[in-house]
Amino acid sequence: MMENEMVYHDFALTLKGRWDNHSLGFLLKRTTQDFADKILALLFPHFCRQEFTTSKEFEIHLSELERDLKVLLRSLLQESSLDLGEIAARFMRTLPEIHEKLWLDAEAITSGDPAAESIDEVILAYPGFTAIAMYRLAHEFYIMHVPIFPRLLTEYAHQITGIDIHPGAQIGSSFAIDHGTGIVIGESTIIGQHVKMYQGVTLGALSVDKKLAKSKRHPTVEEYTVLYAQAVILGGETVIGHHSTIGGNVWLTDSVPPYSVVVQENRVNIRTKEAIETPINFSI
Repeated sequence: MMENEMVYHDFALTLKGRWDNHSLGFLLKRTTQDFADKILALLFPHFCRQEFTTSKEFEIHLSELERDLKVLLRSLLQESSLDLGEIAARFMRTLPEIHEKLWLDAEAITSGDPAAESIDEVILAYPGFTAIAMYRLAHEFYIMHVPIFPRLLTEYAHQITGIDIHPGAQIGSSFAIDHGTGIVIGESTIIGQHVKMYQGVTLGALSVDKKLAKSKRHPTVEEYTVLYAQAVILGGETVIGHHSTIGGNVWLTDSVPPYSVVVQENRVNIRTKEAIETPINFSI
C-alpha cells in the first residue's frame, strides 16, 4: 500500500468511527430550518407560500406539523427519558400563546420605530422580529429540556439575522429589537416586558468558566428599559432597574436603580476650517 493510501485508510477508519457515533448532522440542521419556516408560515401569512381558506385546512396543516416534529425529534430523544409524543403535543398546545406574544412583539416594534409604516412591514422585513419569533419557538423546547434542537432554531435565526438569542433566556412580552445586528443575549438573561434594544447590545457573562454552566451568569433587565447601540451589560447579579435608559457604548457590570439614565462619558472636538492651523495629515 502506498504511503498516501495508508494515510487515507487510517483516516477513513477514524471518520467512520466519528460518523457512527454521531449520526446527527446536516440533515437534522436542514430539517430543523424547514420546520421553523413551516411554523412561521402557519402563524403568519407573510411567510407562507400557499393560501389556507378554511379552518379545516389549518387543522390538517397543524396535524402535519406535529407529525413532522415527531419525526424530527426522534433521533434526538433516542437516549432520553422524554416522551416524544408528549413533547410534540405540548409544543403544539403552546402555539396560540406564542402567536399572541409575537403579535405583541410586532406591535411594540411598529409603535417604537418611526420608520415602520405598518405591522406587516415589521413582520415581513425586520430581522429583529424574525429573531424574536425563532427565540420564542426555541424557548418552549428549552424549558422541556429537549437537547440540541432549541439551539438549532436560534442559530438558524442567528445565521439569517445576525442576532444571537440563547433559547434559555427569559424574555417578557412586547419585546422590541430595532436594527438588531450584533445583539447577543445570554442563556440566563432575564428581560422584563416592554424592553427595547438596538444593534450591538451584549447581555453577557463576566466569566466563561465551565463550572458556572448552570448558574445565573447574565444580567436582568427590568420592564420599560431601553438599551442603545453597543451597550455591554455583564454579570448575573447585574440588574437594570425598570424604566431605565442605557446609552450607547456603555459598559456596565454593576446594577442601576429604576429610572436611571446611564451614559458613556466622552468628548468630541469640533474644529472649524478657520481654527485649523496645520493641515490634517490623513484623508478619508
